[in-house]
Amino acid sequence: MPNRVVAAVTIVAGLGSYSIWATQAERIRINKAIDLLSQDQPVYYFTEGRGGSQGGFKEGLRLAKTWADLIIYEMEFGAYDVTELREFMAGLVQGGPTASGHRTPAVQAVLPFSGLDVATVRANHWVVQQVLAAGVHGVTLCHARDPAAVREFVRLARLPHHRQGVDDGPLEEGLRGNGGQLHASQVWGISPREYMRRADVWPLNPDGEILLGLKIEDRYALEHSEKIAKTPGIGYAEWGPGDMGLSLGFPEIHDPPYPPTVAAARLRVLNACKDAGISFLDVMTLENVEERIKEGVRIGATRYVEAAALGRRLTQRPRPW
Repeated sequence: MPNRVVAAVTIVAGLGSYSIWATQAERIRINKAIDLLSQDQPVYYFTEGRGGSQGGFKEGLRLAKTWADLIIYEMEFGAYDVTELREFMAGLVQGGPTASGHRTPAVQAVLPFSGLDVATVRANHWVVQQVLAAGVHGVTLCHARDPAAVREFVRLARLPHHRQGVDDGPLEEGLRGNGGQLHASQVWGISPREYMRRADVWPLNPDGEILLGLKIEDRYALEHSEKIAKTPGIGYAEWGPGDMGLSLGFPEIHDPPYPPTVAAARLRVLNACKDAGISFLDVMTLENVEERIKEGVRIGATRYVEAAALGRRLTQRPRPW
């Protein structure tokens, strides 16, 4: 493997000093999850109880060296506190880099509104703009029921000068405004100009570093799952067993074995993701990780570092992970 590189410039900014790295022959992507998914390597994130991580600087510092590739920052049911989110990202930067050489693990924020319809999503444009300006690497939309609402979600996450899917597809021009790039670029460790170039959605933009996720997690979303999964700009979807089970009349269904109707819903979302060429997220355990990988799951939620370690061995992921 060629030498990864030579440091270029050190800049002093709001998060303290940070370095911009130039690479020889190969480049580490900013978003570790995209880096792995683009190589068809599964991504692993930890689950602490229900939901995901939340907290400020100390929590970020604690998780900077996590074994996980991806951190889910929970804002759906937790407090919507962007100041705390910014502090969390600063803690990750302070405690980094990761063993794999990424500045931080990838951070995916779960948004505090749902994809019920276009009006609901559009009214929360400001939420997406503020969360992305905090320097996270992606955002997830819950209860993605309406294909038009999902297209609007993609629109909210994009800057207007990124044109893939707009000039040649069904998307409308992005709505993110100028001004949020300074802080986010400091978190990412690049210049504001470079952030503007790379802050776009993957895989629609192959150079994009923002990952958009969906929760197709109720019977209304399920009806449109195939169309929703094919929305340009979406990178992954999950089926949300708890909410899907609740919607289908089974409270507190989180873990298998599932009732037949719930299992069928899971399979439909999995197949919709495969057909659309995007990643599917599901729970992985030490007992099922091999089966899940063979099935096509590419984002694994797990409480067990051993499950991630086994999965990495099975797919021969290069070390350090």
